[in-house]
Amino acid sequence: MTDDGLSAGAVARRLGVAVTTLRTWHQRYGLGPSQHISGRHRRYTTEDLARLEVMQRLAAEGVAPAEAARWARLAPADALLHDPSKMPTPKVPTPKVREVERQRTSRSRAGGGFTIPLGRAGPAARGLARAAVRLDSPKMREILEDAIEADDVVATWDNVLRPVLVGIGKRHLVTRSLIDVEHLLSRTSSEVLGAVPRPASAITRARILLACTDEEQHSLPLEALEAALAQAGVACRMLGARVPPAALIDSVRRTGPAVVVLWAHTAETADLNQLRRLLAGPRRPLLVLAGGPGWDPESLPSDVVMPASLSDAMRLAMAAADASD
Repeated sequence: MTDDGLSAGAVARRLGVAVTTLRTWHQRYGLGPSQHISGRHRRYTTEDLARLEVMQRLAAEGVAPAEAARWARLAPADALLHDPSKMPTPKVPTPKVREVERQRTSRSRAGGGFTIPLGRAGPAARGLARAAVRLDSPKMREILEDAIEADDVVATWDNVLRPVLVGIGKRHLVTRSLIDVEHLLSRTSSEVLGAVPRPASAITRARILLACTDEEQHSLPLEALEAALAQAGVACRMLGARVPPAALIDSVRRTGPAVVVLWAHTAETADLNQLRRLLAGPRRPLLVLAGGPGWDPESLPSDVVMPASLSDAMRLAMAAADASD
């Protein structure tokens, strides 16, 4: 580290967290940059970074964030700078006690709601889940915008947004709740993804067509794909939710896309006949992608490809679009 200290972005990269997380730790727990140079933003010193490392390690071991921060603040500077990894760990409650406390805290903060299961998701996803349960749309928007700016749309979808959506779905299956949470998160996400700048090239050059099946209403994954393609400078046409088979065939006939992505979220909306009509229709696309968990890979026509992920769909679609030029 230089004498000028580290910026928030540099510290975030070292710790593997979002800059918004550092701001939260600073505002909520007092673990922020202490070095001040006139006319410049405050910078993080070696000691500041060591305290954050202690905070992060203790939190990962199950210590409540407030307690981990208190422990980090009170740690002697000489011990921190010598080897912060050897700082003793405070006594941690048993998993059962932690689960009771998590449910109690979630209910008190969210008006009777429950925590969202996220597995190994990172701090940004956890912050998004907390904001979603609180129905805090401005905070959700801030987290998603910061994630897209720091990484890209694909990383934000894979590491931040999708884990929260999956967690909400799992919790809903058990509690039959959180429908309002899912709706507001989806709407906010649509707004953020829609704000990603689109390519300046004319829409007539768009070689990729995105659509949901006839009865499919969940278009957010396609909106993420559209935004990710836009970030890569690739134009596409987005028809959105519930596209009837005849309307899809008409769109293909009029625009002649090289690639059609047809999305189905559930088995009930995965209409194989719509795929077959697309393959047999006029101006058949070079590549047809069946996107979404609703499709059964074993039942798909041999000419249809099922991408494994958002990045896989991007790669396949862009390669086919380039090959058709």
